[in-house]
Amino acid sequence: MKLDSKIPEGHISQKWTDYKDHLKLVAPNNRPKIDIIVVGTGLAGASAAASFAEMGYNVKAFCYQDSPRRAHSIAAQGGINAAKNYQNDGDSTFRLFYDTIKGGDYRAREANVHRLAEVSGNIIDQCVAQGVPFARDYGGMLDNRSFGGTQVQRTFYAAGQTGQQLLLGAYSSLSRQIGLGKIDMYNRHEMLELVKVDGKARGIIARNLITGELERHSAHAVIIATGGYGNVYFLSTNAMGSNVTAGWKIHKQGALFANPCYVQIHPTCIPVHGTNQSKLTLMSESLRNSGRIWVPKKKEDSEAIRAGKLKPVQIAEEDRDYYLERKYPAFGNLVPRDVASRAGKEVCDEGRGIEANDTNEGVYLDFATEIQSKGKQTAFAKGNHNPSQEEILTLGKKWLEEKYGNLFTMYQKITDENPYETPMKIYPAVHYTMGGVWVDYNLQSTIPGCFVAGEANFSDHGANRLGASALMQGLADGYFVLPYTVSNYLADDIRTGKISTDLPEFVAAENNVKEQINKFLSNNGTKTVDHFHKLLGHIMWNKVGMGRNEKGLTEAISEIAALKEEFYKEVYVPGSSDELNPELEKALRVADFIELGQLMAMDALQRKESCGGHFREEYQDSEGETLRDDENFSFVGAWENKGYDVTKSELHKEELKYEFIKIAARNYK
Repeated sequence: MKLDSKIPEGHISQKWTDYKDHLKLVAPNNRPKIDIIVVGTGLAGASAAASFAEMGYNVKAFCYQDSPRRAHSIAAQGGINAAKNYQNDGDSTFRLFYDTIKGGDYRAREANVHRLAEVSGNIIDQCVAQGVPFARDYGGMLDNRSFGGTQVQRTFYAAGQTGQQLLLGAYSSLSRQIGLGKIDMYNRHEMLELVKVDGKARGIIARNLITGELERHSAHAVIIATGGYGNVYFLSTNAMGSNVTAGWKIHKQGALFANPCYVQIHPTCIPVHGTNQSKLTLMSESLRNSGRIWVPKKKEDSEAIRAGKLKPVQIAEEDRDYYLERKYPAFGNLVPRDVASRAGKEVCDEGRGIEANDTNEGVYLDFATEIQSKGKQTAFAKGNHNPSQEEILTLGKKWLEEKYGNLFTMYQKITDENPYETPMKIYPAVHYTMGGVWVDYNLQSTIPGCFVAGEANFSDHGANRLGASALMQGLADGYFVLPYTVSNYLADDIRTGKISTDLPEFVAAENNVKEQINKFLSNNGTKTVDHFHKLLGHIMWNKVGMGRNEKGLTEAISEIAALKEEFYKEVYVPGSSDELNPELEKALRVADFIELGQLMAMDALQRKESCGGHFREEYQDSEGETLRDDENFSFVGAWENKGYDVTKSELHKEELKYEFIKIAARNYK
């Protein structure tokens, strides 16, 4: 199979504009004849569904939650990037493009990233028009803050709940179209199979999660916008229901899965506190704007803190190691996520972690310096040029509360510690997945008519995503890319007519799903689904996590194969198929996670280099930084499914060509 990315010719600044000008169109009078299915109603799915319905297409939207407002996009707290240069600090479309390529360690597709940077400004305008309450400065202009991997302020935000506010904006557009009868909304429905007719995506089989009924839905095009696969690790910052099933089902139907080994470990999560924990909590990256990350310089001080004999505030300034500021002076605490995460692991591996958990892993995120600085600033602004220490602390804490109050409250509720008084404890955790279904420039998979948007595709972030770029990509895909490219595809379908769900392909697809469900329900196993999910997560975190090596990856591949066999023999799923059955839902999802986990290990094993979130311990420089191999691995690794045995999957390579950016060593020092 030869991969055709369909990247248009021309200068990068004109590619998208020229390409749009020559795409085929569907006239307004023909759009009501065409049906579109959108699976997933996070930012990418909700914005796509609303856009297509507003254009006049008939849309069916599906989500497994009880409402689109529950999509995991709400958890993105810190902000959304856009190159508007409101801060007059030298930002531009090119600089956002460059920072994104560099942040992804030169493993992203150049043309897609530039398009993302181009449309970023439109996203902000769209969201402001929807009423998204972005933060504003004293003059009423939209405010910006810094995020990791950049030296400009380009991140628009709404306190510490940006994702939630953006999703409410997209949801309001979605709801309007539902009210007008242009969108049929299917809440509590999960896609369990893609239906292909004559090689094209023509519908899905969905399960009503309340009644258990299997439903056939047809369309002229299917859009998958179901997020990432971080829950393959069991413990992650993702919502517990987040899964890979829709993406994996289309993979098994012929869509290639690209760069599965590229996983982002986020540096600022609340550390693991026990073996029975079911998920991890993310503290927004925006906190790195104001907090300084450190551990004690002396191992014995860390041991005393873990034993409860010392408090962090008792560690003198000269005995603290602000390791990111020490190692990366140009960017300091705002290095990209993969760099910050590895540095945190490194100091904990040295025995200097501060959290008293099973692994002694944790570092401090300290706001004392910011409280002092902003407290003085605020006092001066009020005309008090000789404030007392008490006044400084009061004003500084008030400033922090206005910026990050909801995040501090959340942290205190979870840990029972006051982050205004005591430094936050943080440690890296699985967060975002840069890999996903392979798509071309049109965001179309290798299955004609099956498009993939947002985190579910691989296209924009290379080996590491910069903070505040996930929301940008989701809305860019849904509002400003898919309406053009899907319409171009659908221009050939105006005479197709309604697609019958009685076709043999629909019958076969439904029977396939029934067979899998019955297999689980009739299994005479003795172990829970979570038992197997935790075992998978343990293998993935220890051998396909932050640090990887040939021995561990080889072991992971065989261990997951054995786990898969045991899973199908020993899993016990109670209940029946014709009712609300969360254990059945989990079993179907974990079956897909197990196969994906094996592919992730295979992808990591073949990529004999370190880049971004993929860190092979054999490939690092003398200072412990990533060592890329641009000569042999400057490609997208896209895997083709070859049946039950994942190890038989075939690797296809899309060569990455950089015409407008010079590839260089990624340096944040």
